[in-house]
Amino acid sequence: MIKKIVVFFSLLVSATLFAQENTASPYSYYGLGDVKFKGTHDIKAMGGLSIVGDSIHLNLSNPASYSNLKLTTFSIGGTSTFTNFNTSSDSEKAQRTSLDYLAVGLPLGKFGMSFGLMPYSAVGYKVQSITEAADDADGLGRTKQFTGDGNINKSFIGVAYKMTSKFSVGIDLNYYFGDVNNKSVEFITDPIIPIGSRELNNSKFSGFSMNAGLQFSTKLNSKLELFSSLTYSPQSKLTSKNERNIATVIYDASGNEIISDSEDMPVNDTKLKLPSKFSFGAGIGQAKKWLIGSEITFQNTSKLGNRFDDITGATFENSTKISIGGYYIPKYDSYNGYWNRVVYRAGFRHENTGLVINNESIKDYGVNFGFGLPLGISNINLGFEFGKKGTTTNNLIEENYFNVSVGLSLSDIWFKKRKID
Repeated sequence: MIKKIVVFFSLLVSATLFAQENTASPYSYYGLGDVKFKGTHDIKAMGGLSIVGDSIHLNLSNPASYSNLKLTTFSIGGTSTFTNFNTSSDSEKAQRTSLDYLAVGLPLGKFGMSFGLMPYSAVGYKVQSITEAADDADGLGRTKQFTGDGNINKSFIGVAYKMTSKFSVGIDLNYYFGDVNNKSVEFITDPIIPIGSRELNNSKFSGFSMNAGLQFSTKLNSKLELFSSLTYSPQSKLTSKNERNIATVIYDASGNEIISDSEDMPVNDTKLKLPSKFSFGAGIGQAKKWLIGSEITFQNTSKLGNRFDDITGATFENSTKISIGGYYIPKYDSYNGYWNRVVYRAGFRHENTGLVINNESIKDYGVNFGFGLPLGISNINLGFEFGKKGTTTNNLIEENYFNVSVGLSLSDIWFKKRKID
């Protein structure tokens, strides 16, 4: 069992490292790209509500939850995203599949530990801009094409300690690494000039951060229990080592790009700020029966910047995310009714992403639901999300998306000495 997990873990780590296009959002052009949800699919199915932790699930959103583990747990999850992109005059479709997290949790008495890998953000866009000659300052019509791909990955290791039966603390240490490529090609189309200009930018990222968490629970009466959590990540920095190449290009009859001249240009390396983040949540429920709660997250995203300083029309403001959600289990210890042991989850989230384009704040909200399907002491977690990001006003793009997520939470007893060899 252990050997199979180790092999599986290694293969999927390789898949994550070489994945290059985990998003199709044009908004991933800005800042650090399309920032991914930091958590497992059982949490995401509740709108991102991460105020509890249990003995067989990893809660990667709050490191204090690791102390609740009673079994060694291996978690993996992936998502397929189906997106409709709409402007005021046109629409397009895209589909992407990505690996969302890969982690192992270890129970260590009053301590708990976890380590793993997940994407922090992804870049993947293809956008075309056409300017008529009458609208251009120099009277020339232009066609511009912008493409980008890559991601920033995050490896982490965390530890938690259960100070009392009600109170736990924990901390994650994170290392970021990744590679992002941006390409822009411009042709003059009125009058038609067959030679265009091409700019390639490459950024290699590295840096560290930390995330601390607290979890508290207490009985309100014989049935009801209060749950609460708090996490905080101080501001940190990523180093972006940048390269730029400028070339003149033409395209042959088959659409192949032919470079007629090329030159590497000097460009400064940059230090990008990872914004500080604070979240607080609370809820009430009955253990192994039901839960309802809410969580609010604040990020100091006004400190964000772009990978290159020559991007105009975009700024950043502080972001806020509100999550409301919960779960229901008809009868967790039912012997003759499988669907009575299923965990039914649902939630809602609303987020101001912090990105401002053409004076429009880019917002993202979604409705979530999902199911936790028991497999002995392990689980398959299915999640579904309907969401919308952006707007069609001020020449912007609205994304309407549908996510299908599958996560595995595989639990077992490790390091147990056999009585009979």
